[in-house]
Amino acid sequence: MDYQSWIEGINGLASLYSFDILDDGSFSEIRLMAVNKQNVGMLQMNPQAPEFYPGIPYRNYWMDLNFESFVYKCASTGQPLYSYVNARGVWLKGFYIPVNDTDISDSDRDSQKTRYCLYVISYSDKVEADSMSKKSSDIASAVMEISIKLHETPDFNQSMSAAAAEIKKICGAEKCSLYTVDQNRRTCSFIGVDGVNDEYLENFASEMGRTPYEVAEAWERDLALSDCLLLEDLKVIEERDPEWYRSLKLHEIHNIILYAVRSNQTLVGFIWAANYDTASTDKIKETLELCSFLLAAVIYNNQLLARLEVKSMVDELTQINSRNALNERIETYSIEGSDSQKNCGVVFADLNGLKAVNDSQGHEAGDRLLVKTASLLKLGFGDWEIYRAGGDEFVILCPGITEEELEKKLFEVRALAENTTDVSFAFGSAYCTDSNIQDAIQTADERMYQDKAEYYRRHPEKDRRTRN
Repeated sequence: MDYQSWIEGINGLASLYSFDILDDGSFSEIRLMAVNKQNVGMLQMNPQAPEFYPGIPYRNYWMDLNFESFVYKCASTGQPLYSYVNARGVWLKGFYIPVNDTDISDSDRDSQKTRYCLYVISYSDKVEADSMSKKSSDIASAVMEISIKLHETPDFNQSMSAAAAEIKKICGAEKCSLYTVDQNRRTCSFIGVDGVNDEYLENFASEMGRTPYEVAEAWERDLALSDCLLLEDLKVIEERDPEWYRSLKLHEIHNIILYAVRSNQTLVGFIWAANYDTASTDKIKETLELCSFLLAAVIYNNQLLARLEVKSMVDELTQINSRNALNERIETYSIEGSDSQKNCGVVFADLNGLKAVNDSQGHEAGDRLLVKTASLLKLGFGDWEIYRAGGDEFVILCPGITEEELEKKLFEVRALAENTTDVSFAFGSAYCTDSNIQDAIQTADERMYQDKAEYYRRHPEKDRRTRN
């Protein structure tokens, strides 16, 4: 039978698969029968695979349980299928078409129990809205409900928890959660129907001897380039990830859904559900395909806002708290009736001679001096709140410190600076008990300028105002 000549007439990236229906009604392994020239690149996906021949086991090239399920269902039922998924780093649009053996050959030598499936695929880096919309009305309704849950409240954790509850209902699952993954910070969060439960996450990860982020990395490997796992039993997990398998058995879980959530091909989370309704597998998969797209946008935006907030609160050069963070902290201290402003030490530190360094050695040298200055302050005041107020000025807030401890810290930092050849501080300090924190800050600022004036009196050559 000349499968190759037949498939070359198919326009698009095409491949032909077959399998046998065995006497007990089960299916044999899937065989790859032919690949057209437009799709010949798939034969190079696994460089360890043996040379192609018609009928080679398809798993010599890759293993995707969802793909296999579609091939089996399409060819055994005679119904064409369509999928649109985010997998292997791209958006894949796949058409599964049942093929009779008489369509590809005039002979009837093939057993009537052999089934064929033609798979035609296209892909793109960007999602296509039209492709996402080709879903049945009940699936569209389910996705709409999840979308509403995601946007009912501006509180991220609350909206994610509501979405998890809706997904749990759709899947008919005993357990369901959204497992968020922040690759920039290498952190994860476990959001279930009752809200964030990171304590459960830590215990869940430790059962496998992993950190929460290592769990996410292991799940990526378990997916094996697929977009999801919908497993009616745990045999595949037992083979791919014995540690996870033992944890699932410990919690009396006998089937599992793991669906990757990606934004522009970047992993941002997983949909996780256990002991789900296996009779609704097809509907669940189609629903989660759309849900993952909606969830990805919400999770990615939340992570982006978090990064922007951190960036605005941290000085980029010195990596200590920024002026924005100082202003926000002072506002917190100034709340009427707050106990946080009582017994607080305030220190203003000004770096002497920065302008002279910038003028004589350049701004890169000045930046290095600022970084070194911040490092010295961290050594002396590492247990307290250090802020770069702007330029060469730093502010340290020390809630709960005693006046004696404050003076000791100032002495230690002065000593550290004196042991360098380039760092010199002007200090001003004040101690706040029941007085307004703003008054203490102003007093410390005035005393710093007095100290600075004394420094330039002793070192007039470093005073740019005198030189001018």
